[in-house]
Amino acid sequence: MESIWLEYAWTLLILIGLEGLLSADNALVLAIIAKHLPEEQKKRAINYGIIMAFAFRFAALFAISFIANVWQIQAIGAAYLLYLGLKHVIKARFGRENKNIHKDDEKEAAGKGFWPTVGKIALADLAFAIDSILAAVALALGLPDSPLENFGGMDGGQFIVVLLGGIAGLLLIKVAATWFVQLLEKRPALETTAYAIVAWVGVKLAVITLAHEDIGVLDHHFPHSTVWTLIFYGVLIGIALLGWFAPGDKSIQRDEPNS
Repeated sequence: MESIWLEYAWTLLILIGLEGLLSADNALVLAIIAKHLPEEQKKRAINYGIIMAFAFRFAALFAISFIANVWQIQAIGAAYLLYLGLKHVIKARFGRENKNIHKDDEKEAAGKGFWPTVGKIALADLAFAIDSILAAVALALGLPDSPLENFGGMDGGQFIVVLLGGIAGLLLIKVAATWFVQLLEKRPALETTAYAIVAWVGVKLAVITLAHEDIGVLDHHFPHSTVWTLIFYGVLIGIALLGWFAPGDKSIQRDEPNS
């Protein structure tokens, strides 16, 4: 029995690390969506976003079987993250007036007001809640059954692991969101990189959708395989490193007249 609980404890530590990464992605979205708002409204929007992240993830905990079985919910989350990320990346790469991209985006977002911005944050939070819970459940289901009674459609011990991992991840969002806001203010060129990461998380959720047993485009076990996990985090780290070490916006230099 002790060996079972040791396995549970080790899995919980792994899950906390995984949730930390997912929470960082969530916090990154909060930062870039609220970036255009005045300082006071920005803080309020991020705080609302954190509250909604808590609410959505706790709600998702009690709808695990629904989220895991209804591929349409997963597809909506994937589509939104892909739209959010690719819209900005494509505009930044192929836009005619590249040097005005960030200003134009901020004017467009500012024109939508505070509450529409909070609404966009809510949609992103919902998508990340789905991704977070699916990842946590996939990890927890690999554990042996515990002596605890079933809860939420899962073994009681497995459910507790998912619950504690989710709480730990959520506690990191506040710190991560504040850090990302400060980082984007110091290095605004990272904004496009941030959107690329958001789109890549959307790809991850799309892979989960395509591997759903009712879709069957991909093998059902592929999203949780070692190969895909290494590919996903390898590409994610690669995008982050490229954005961090990339030079300034060359498009601005090209658009400036030669002296």
